[in-house]
Amino acid sequence: MPLGLLGKKLGHTRVYNAQGVLIPVTVVLAGPNRVLQVKTQAGKDGYNSVQLGFDDQKEQRVTKPLLGHIKKHNGVAVKRIKEFRDFSKEVKAGDVVGATLFAPGDFIDAIGTTKGRGFEGVMKRHHFGGGPSTHGHKGWHRRGGAIGQRLFPGTVLRGFKMPGHMGQVSRTTQNLEVIQVLEADNLLLIKGAIPGSEGDYVVIRESKKRPKGWKPAVATVSKKKAAEAKAAAKK
Repeated sequence: MPLGLLGKKLGHTRVYNAQGVLIPVTVVLAGPNRVLQVKTQAGKDGYNSVQLGFDDQKEQRVTKPLLGHIKKHNGVAVKRIKEFRDFSKEVKAGDVVGATLFAPGDFIDAIGTTKGRGFEGVMKRHHFGGGPSTHGHKGWHRRGGAIGQRLFPGTVLRGFKMPGHMGQVSRTTQNLEVIQVLEADNLLLIKGAIPGSEGDYVVIRESKKRPKGWKPAVATVSKKKAAEAKAAAKK
């Protein structure tokens, strides 16, 4: 996780690019993030990481062990703390980082907690098709059907898709493009949707599949196909 920030999902809007194309974006408050601790492989921790804190909090609302840890590194009480391993930017305890870690055109992965949907059936939770609506099928229109076996093993298999609690789980949306960076307000305008409700905390990290400097692969055409295309054009 070379680069990352803690943020808060503020809402959705749309912007226009230089070509006048409308782009739907999610607005994320991505700072200020305070560096609470820096761990190094040479130190007692044995690995490289940076601990970031986001969203200031009153000291009386923070547990004493956590407050002691924060004050040990001369930090201030915060609501959210996240550790990022192998942070590629050189920082020290007490520094402040924000949305400028990313630039327009960068790709990021957004990690958030999905909206809670409560108890749901198999059709909404797992997209089952449901039972037939006619031919004597009474009361089986939205059920999942058989879930076990008659003889062996005579039990419901573990992990079977069934009704239950839907949502409120951690999900990662990958390869989202940063459209704009508003430095003065510490805002990131990210193309597309991000898991969670408005006001939820999210983690914005550098994309694993499309890190900084990534460019789409250019399709190469063989010399034989190029010659054939040139000959066909002449005809």
